[in-house]
Amino acid sequence: MSGTRAIPVAMLVFDGVRLLDLTGPLEVFDVATAMGTGHQVTVCSPGGGDVTTSGGLRIGVQADAASLSTVDTLVVPGGECLVTERPDPALQAAIAQLAPGARRVASVCAGAFALAEAGLLEGKRAATHWRHTGTLRRRFPTVTVDEESIYVRDGRVLTSAGVSAGIDLALALVEEDAGDIVAHEIAKDLVVFMRRRGAQPQLSVPARTARPQRNPLRILCDEIAADPGLNHSLPNLAARAGLSERHLSRLFKAETGMTPTAYVHSVRREAALALVDAGETLGAAARRSGLGSEETLRRILKANRLESADGATGLIPVSRDH
Repeated sequence: MSGTRAIPVAMLVFDGVRLLDLTGPLEVFDVATAMGTGHQVTVCSPGGGDVTTSGGLRIGVQADAASLSTVDTLVVPGGECLVTERPDPALQAAIAQLAPGARRVASVCAGAFALAEAGLLEGKRAATHWRHTGTLRRRFPTVTVDEESIYVRDGRVLTSAGVSAGIDLALALVEEDAGDIVAHEIAKDLVVFMRRRGAQPQLSVPARTARPQRNPLRILCDEIAADPGLNHSLPNLAARAGLSERHLSRLFKAETGMTPTAYVHSVRREAALALVDAGETLGAAARRSGLGSEETLRRILKANRLESADGATGLIPVSRDH
């Protein structure tokens, strides 16, 4: 990209940082840089010393946060240490130094706790890992915690849910800087099956549904999630499980809270909406998701728009117990 302006990105790390919270966004920016987007990433720490991740891996640091004079985008990855105890004063001082001059400030997972401690989430909407939403709300009552979204933008501050959601957040940042086509190509390079938008829920239908205790039912759920476009009719499911249709329906409802037919429809609906959002044609999304006809998908899209207008998530409610 000739004439592309430089976009300095600071990844602020600390002892106890979660590895994937750091490396997921780093990989996105690395591919973006190779494509000529102008992103220039510096991994920095308070004091400039190397850090040790929560998993025990030592990370080489390129710079002392205090030495960075120009930062376009500040990214603070997460770590359980930010939830279990107050963030280190040196980390907070680094955020206080870098954030005011940054065009954007972002956090991954529990990094939201560090931003909140710095006062950057005061009166704003924010996301974090679904396990920590309650803690974030209790500790910082002026923050409006979004329990569902993968990432949230409020003004110049972006916060994301846990771990892999940092990739989605970084893709959104690159899309803002270099356009949708570039972001889509990066997602393909990283073999991200579907780019997820911020408003999509943190947990998919299978993850939000109670996990069956019986092995045949678990296998069926895994097969449906792996390829919703296959034949998952009730007779076919019953034959694969070695059960009668009535017995399968009774067991499935007892263990998941849904009938097999409703579960298949929920998975297909979610897959179709994600495929359309990722740029698939209606016909291709209907085929790949197993919904079949384009007209069926059009009706779902219309219903989803109406639900969204009423403030609903647009997804069939299912249990989050697992």
